[in-house]
Amino acid sequence: MQIKADEIIQALEQKIKSFETELKVENVGYVVQIGDGVARVFGLEKAMVSELIQFPNDVMGMVLNLEEDSVGCIILGDEKLIKEGDIAKATGKVVQIPVGETVIGRVINPIGVPLDGKGSIVAKHFKPVEISEVPSVVERQPVKEPLQTGWTAIDSMIPIGRGQRELILGDRQTGKTTIAIDTILNQKGQNVYCIYVAIGQKNSTIARVVDTLTKYGAMEYTTVVSTSAADTGSLQFLAPAAGCAIGEYFRDNGKHALVIYDDLTKHAWAYRQLSLILRRPPGREAYPGDIFNLHSRLLERAAKLSNEKGGGSLTSLPIIETQLGDVSAYIPTNVISITDGQIYLETDLFNSGIRPAINIGISVSRVGGNAQTKGMKKVAGKLRLELAQYRELAAFAQFASDLDKATQAQLNRGERLMEILKQGIHDPRDLAIQLISIYLGTSGSVDEIAVSKVSSFTYEFVKFVNQKYPSIRETINSTKELDPKNEESLKLAISEFKTMQPGTK
Repeated sequence: MQIKADEIIQALEQKIKSFETELKVENVGYVVQIGDGVARVFGLEKAMVSELIQFPNDVMGMVLNLEEDSVGCIILGDEKLIKEGDIAKATGKVVQIPVGETVIGRVINPIGVPLDGKGSIVAKHFKPVEISEVPSVVERQPVKEPLQTGWTAIDSMIPIGRGQRELILGDRQTGKTTIAIDTILNQKGQNVYCIYVAIGQKNSTIARVVDTLTKYGAMEYTTVVSTSAADTGSLQFLAPAAGCAIGEYFRDNGKHALVIYDDLTKHAWAYRQLSLILRRPPGREAYPGDIFNLHSRLLERAAKLSNEKGGGSLTSLPIIETQLGDVSAYIPTNVISITDGQIYLETDLFNSGIRPAINIGISVSRVGGNAQTKGMKKVAGKLRLELAQYRELAAFAQFASDLDKATQAQLNRGERLMEILKQGIHDPRDLAIQLISIYLGTSGSVDEIAVSKVSSFTYEFVKFVNQKYPSIRETINSTKELDPKNEESLKLAISEFKTMQPGTK
């Protein structure tokens, strides 16, 4: 067989024409320093803030600092797998988290890794943890739809609406987390998806919260984003934004979501730690200068969208831990100025048996009656007035030996109202029970009942109404009102019940 030279040339020409080179350009740098959850990478000139960086052994990081010849990255994995001199590649992507129905009922960390042992999450939708834009004023509508917490004291005097940001603050062990958890429990059947974000909590505390939510059937509509005290500052820093991204998915799809940040004090500590390691200039109390921006950027993502945008809502309940009741400290004042009101829990009230230990004097909801039903507005107005007068007279009565009958009557009424507002843990109350309880107090129906027996009297009366007059509760819950007909039925029920209760004095 003879091979012709021109055939060889022709074949080579065809090969040359069909030959393609695949050029791949990568933005690459190398690690010059690693430690305390932070890596400094030389190079990466084109890196962006919040961009994902890939290190060896499948460890990921996120750019937080852009310097002249290097970038500061927070490590989102095991930093022990990274050493100085390792190659770091920019991915061109940002940190994302799985969102949607697939994460409901799951316990995950801030980068979407499941922690509950129920297998991997197969998600159809992902959302960036950090976003550049929040809904504009035009895309929002006023907060006017109630988000019932199940706590009589809150729903009557410090109402929270869907799309609102209401701060819960107080010293440690005053019941902040209990209020938040019971609010989640009360959303059962209300078509509200809940996200509980644990930031730097003890593992035992997080396990107890998940156990409570599971026990009361709340995990059916709840996602837990968990970072324990043993986790790195990087994960604690990302946790609130990750939880918010999950809630935003439901909000943007015309649904309602509630996100609880427990707590932003530890979040601020984590950010301060990272910032100091990254050698950012410290400001007041060693926090970086943009700590206010960090929290406002997070909380501004809560909104009630306009009907044109689907009418969905994202409600935020951030928690702040104060030190010795100091609400004028740096982080508490920052978050108070960002939110639409605050619920302040006081240690002295808690220790004296008033639970929830809410100081009504400095607690406020800037949405107010707009986030209340007609029935609640009707009874809550009188309740607020009675308690305001009681607080004023109680302070005055400490210095007075003799009190006139009107003053004594007002003090007696106030004491009984405070008893009615007391509530046990994991006992959220629906609208009808709240209205009936408050009506008992403001109408003077328990004025002659001994203070020690008011709570049991109220509890038994609610049971009596459920058995003998079930239509009262059903009508109030369906119409959200206390109409004259229902009010007459309630008065009749009170009279009948009191005749059956000898010796209540």
